[in-house]
Amino acid sequence: MSLPERTEHLVLPGVLTAEQAAETVAALRAVQRPDGAIPWFRGHHLDPWDHTEAAMALDASGEHTAAERAYEWLARHQNADGSWYAAYHDGDAGQPTDRSRETNFCAYVAVGVWHHYLATGDDAFVDRMWPTVYAAVEFVLRLQQPGGQIGWKREADGTAVTDALLTGSSSIHQALRCALAIAERREEPQPDWELATGALGHAIRSHPERFLDKSRYSMDWYYPVLGGAVTGAAAKARIDEGWDRFVVPGLGVRCVLPNPWVTGGESCELALALWAMGESDRALDILQSVQHLRAEGGMYWTGYVFEGNRAFWPEEHTSWTAGSLLLAVAALGGDEATTTVFGGDRLPKGLGPDCCG
Repeated sequence: MSLPERTEHLVLPGVLTAEQAAETVAALRAVQRPDGAIPWFRGHHLDPWDHTEAAMALDASGEHTAAERAYEWLARHQNADGSWYAAYHDGDAGQPTDRSRETNFCAYVAVGVWHHYLATGDDAFVDRMWPTVYAAVEFVLRLQQPGGQIGWKREADGTAVTDALLTGSSSIHQALRCALAIAERREEPQPDWELATGALGHAIRSHPERFLDKSRYSMDWYYPVLGGAVTGAAAKARIDEGWDRFVVPGLGVRCVLPNPWVTGGESCELALALWAMGESDRALDILQSVQHLRAEGGMYWTGYVFEGNRAFWPEEHTSWTAGSLLLAVAALGGDEATTTVFGGDRLPKGLGPDCCG
């Protein structure tokens, strides 16, 4: 088993050897269905955000054809209003199992499409996916609130849930910047998107009261940094303030306080945030600490309970856990597409009084 060409960035000391990386990439590809869909694992559901993250990991691994099939699945299943449903059944022709429509799930296609373009240089792909990205962004921005934050979702009956999640809005901030980059590439300026991005970034940085209090969750700690809204000294201060609460030395990152449960996805995302801050050494330490989650066959357990019975839980190997690891390793390894979408220096910043951080 070997890696595709030009994927040396997936080899990282103490994290992945070339053989291990190839095994993980092959295992992730095996989860993808013939129609392009990437469920959490075979027999479980698909959600559009994690599906996109897994597709990005495939691109970072040189599996561009498989990644393109994943984006084609999204294009085929997009709703008329630009959204996707929150969950789809695995193996049932894409039938939805949760008909609510979450804004951060819908926005993330822009990150994936821009990442795929940067990985392949395929302008024709961007042209094909532009209507999908445009409709998704418009759906999301119809739920932006006067304070800049983005409402969480629309219920199955169409009712708008205007309460905003900090993690979700931070992910949307990254997605809007990628959508603006796509618009620039196509020479189709979107000034309304620029203003929306600026307002959203300002809300994330300066108005925590505009978001539901989910501070027990580690994602609310690091996602404002990962999504590119909080940078520089403010990012370092934010990460340092929560470090001892969320990081379990040698094991990874807690998902939620006070539960004694570390998860691979949160750990790898924190590593990405650390890399974006310029702290690659700390990022490497985190990635090395979660290798105890590696399972036979190259996938990764979702999490580990480190008190009481001390067990992997839940008993599942998720595509998005493997995907987040591959993306974090690719960033530390200097993969240009991955460093661009997560580093943020080459993404449009939006317009607003403090749009530059």
